[in-house]
Amino acid sequence: MSVHHLTSAGSPGADERLVGGLPWIEDAGKIAPKDARELSKLFFDQLQVLEEGTHEHQYARNTLIEMNQSLVRFAANRFRSRGNEGMEDIIQVGTIGLIKAIDRFDLSREVEFPTFAIPYIIGEIKRFFRDTTWAVHVPRRLQELRVELAKAKEQLAVTPDRNPTVAELAAHLELSEDEVIEGLVASNGYTAGSLDTPSDSGDDGQVNKSGRTYADSMGDYDPAMELVEDFQTLAPLLGALDDRRRSIVEMRFGQEMTQAQIGEKLGVSQMQVSRLLTGTLATLRAGMLTED
Repeated sequence: MSVHHLTSAGSPGADERLVGGLPWIEDAGKIAPKDARELSKLFFDQLQVLEEGTHEHQYARNTLIEMNQSLVRFAANRFRSRGNEGMEDIIQVGTIGLIKAIDRFDLSREVEFPTFAIPYIIGEIKRFFRDTTWAVHVPRRLQELRVELAKAKEQLAVTPDRNPTVAELAAHLELSEDEVIEGLVASNGYTAGSLDTPSDSGDDGQVNKSGRTYADSMGDYDPAMELVEDFQTLAPLLGALDDRRRSIVEMRFGQEMTQAQIGEKLGVSQMQVSRLLTGTLATLRAGMLTED
């Protein structure tokens, strides 16, 4: 189905009204994925000339988001069995990735929008799971042992300021001391103390009276640590490039040469360098964001 046919003769939910040179679509979410791919090209082309902040620009952008929700659903299905998060939450997060892709897409990239958008959507969903999943998987036998240990502590408590020893707990439950220790360690996975809680003692072992918290004694975050995993992922992707593309990446980002300088050194036009660099970066980006 051609773009002309979509816009003038039967686009689902569309009528003859125009907004910023674009057809008015009443319900863009009902457009079939195949039709949305063709119609999106028209909207992206017009989006580049519409003034940002205007009603027309907002309409074009919002319609692109609604038309391409099928890409979000497609990507979200890959995470259906991951964690306890519902599909609705995953789709909302994936839509953020879709919006980022729409705002950064350029028709001159010579790549189809779905190919460009999927890595953004998947990357956003992966970050969501990375930042919000804190589940600690504890074997069932240790879950049950945790309950038994809690009961035993209450039964064996002699004085308010002394807990029963490992040996006492082991004898009471008829377990080995190693089993009791394993259960006590596993119990720590059920509670998370606040970093704002005052620490029990100061550096000299005395009771803390200064209001110093656990957070005050922790090391600061090193943003460079996050790059380590990225470098490890990027290295084999760079190694898989042919010599020409790898040289262009090295000259552009390693030697900080301009595209014109690279073109002069390779004997090609700046436009050719731009196309090669754009395609190479898209390949590397997709490789870093694709699910293993």
